[in-house]
Amino acid sequence: MRAWDDLPLFPKLLPSWVPGVVAGFASLHLIQKLLFPYFWADLRYLLKVLLYGLRVESYRQRGKIVTVLDKFVKLAEKQPHKAFLIYDGKVLSYRDVDRRSNRVAQVFLHHGTLKKGDTVALLMGNEPDFIHVWFGLAKLGCVVAFLNFNVRSRSLLHCLTSCEPKILIVGADLLGTLEEILPNLQKDISVWVMTKDSTFPSVHSLLDKMEAASEDPVPVSRRSASNLKSSVLYIFTSGTTGLPKAAVISHMQVLKGAAGLWAFGATAEDIIYITLPLYHSAASLLGIGGCIELGATCVLRKKFSASQFWSDCKKYNVTVIQYIGELCRYLCSQPVKDGEKNHKVRLAVGNGVRNDVWREFLNRFGAVKICEFYGATEGNICFMNHTGKIGSVGRTNFFYKLFFPFDLIKYDFQKDEPIRNKHGWCEKVKKGEAGLLISQVNAKNPFFGYAGNKRHTEKKLLSEVFKKGDLYFNTGDLMVQDHENFLYFWDRIGDTFRWKGENVATTEVSDVIVMLDFIQEANVYGVSVPDHEGKAGMASLILKQNRAMDLEQMYKQVVTYLPGYACPLFLRVQETMEMTGTFKQQKFRLVDEGFNPSTITDPLYFLDNSKQAYILLTKEVYERILSGQIKL
Repeated sequence: MRAWDDLPLFPKLLPSWVPGVVAGFASLHLIQKLLFPYFWADLRYLLKVLLYGLRVESYRQRGKIVTVLDKFVKLAEKQPHKAFLIYDGKVLSYRDVDRRSNRVAQVFLHHGTLKKGDTVALLMGNEPDFIHVWFGLAKLGCVVAFLNFNVRSRSLLHCLTSCEPKILIVGADLLGTLEEILPNLQKDISVWVMTKDSTFPSVHSLLDKMEAASEDPVPVSRRSASNLKSSVLYIFTSGTTGLPKAAVISHMQVLKGAAGLWAFGATAEDIIYITLPLYHSAASLLGIGGCIELGATCVLRKKFSASQFWSDCKKYNVTVIQYIGELCRYLCSQPVKDGEKNHKVRLAVGNGVRNDVWREFLNRFGAVKICEFYGATEGNICFMNHTGKIGSVGRTNFFYKLFFPFDLIKYDFQKDEPIRNKHGWCEKVKKGEAGLLISQVNAKNPFFGYAGNKRHTEKKLLSEVFKKGDLYFNTGDLMVQDHENFLYFWDRIGDTFRWKGENVATTEVSDVIVMLDFIQEANVYGVSVPDHEGKAGMASLILKQNRAMDLEQMYKQVVTYLPGYACPLFLRVQETMEMTGTFKQQKFRLVDEGFNPSTITDPLYFLDNSKQAYILLTKEVYERILSGQIKL
């Protein structure tokens, strides 16, 4: 008998159409791989977005809004002993944080006159008590305003005026900043400090009262929310012009932000490392909120340290990290050490990382999935790069645009405004072209604007864009969409540039510089520096007639009144200021010329932090900056 006669008869019994079906499925799979390579990844992501949206909608339908704070309180009951916060080696469980935040709530319930809906401003650095105070005030139904602790003097007073707080709470390490503003602070703002006693007149201490307070919860009715669109936070953003603006953050936005880590695949077993400042939405909403959404653990650090970053990750078994572009570059700039891939980090979530840094990060630190996303604090549009495509901030498709309608429109860089055709309508750019990202404002995707500033809220909106009656949020960002529907950040428009992971408003810097009695005019802009994220600040200056440049006074002025990241690194003294046809300061040529003393004949100066002074920018100093010998 032949060998094949001994084989089972089953294959011979298969219907004749089965091989055709198998071949058909194989062909479809091949076609999908060739023509729609991201189909399944897009589908999985879209289903996640829909699932979360349906969950939030079900809250609204039932008339019971479940906030992120509600979820935290439930977790404190469900998993009381699980670590929620690890700070400087100290572990705080969900129950610990819940009870200490109850103490904060009890203090202000009995010592203050706070009503539900009142605003309380919080000026604190990264520490557990930031979260305790935030949660405690939220339990009283207060709107909490996160103040940027880098902001000083006039700008800080402006922030307080715009959010109109009843109370200001200041961290123990920021008493010097408080001392600067106290004489000019509105008298109706009650000031509390995170110490056991206060040396300032009419300033209350908080720690001693917290220690004496009860751990019992305050009535749930104080924090209950009846509307997803009601305000819960103010987070300050420099936006595109002027002084910082208080972006209104609703329960809806907090819920969306908290879902980010989950959408990227994080779980309750993850340990999330947060080194970004908590006053940023990335750390507070995506980081802390994301931990609560997952029921996970957070490792919080006072301040980012490139040298300690990976040792912390190994020490605490970190699995998810948060970043901004600069952070990744700082890590890649550290001296190479043995065992750099010997860690448990699997996800890195953030934005603003350059392509070359992205590749170097992966090559050097191992198979970490970079989860790049795009989203403005006050915006109503978000993109998430769920495929890991290097350089992209996310993907779009037909279905995504149904739920989150947006467009990229043509922009006039000289006039600094969208281009409109002869009929008055804006025009969409072609794929591969840079365009201004705008997002439609509707009931499902509202724009909540800025507290205390109706004019700035209106300036962020574009009306009559494509048809009569339509309304769009102007992100102020230029984006490019490629032929595979990946989106890439291109640049900022208007009077803002980004440096050290922060938005720098050029008008704010100019206003501080022209306060000097020898400065006639200041034109501030950002210039590219090789191997650095964002753009470094540079100011073109016109001196008053018969006045000389006082570099010592200039240095004192900028470091006193501006955050460190906003101080101009370069100065250029000119005879005349070039203006545009619409009488605005001309920046394009200045930006192109940069800070090269070999091509610029005007006097140039450099902010040397090691000498705490502005020094002459010579060719030698210029070369040392480009080579990285001088750290910026």
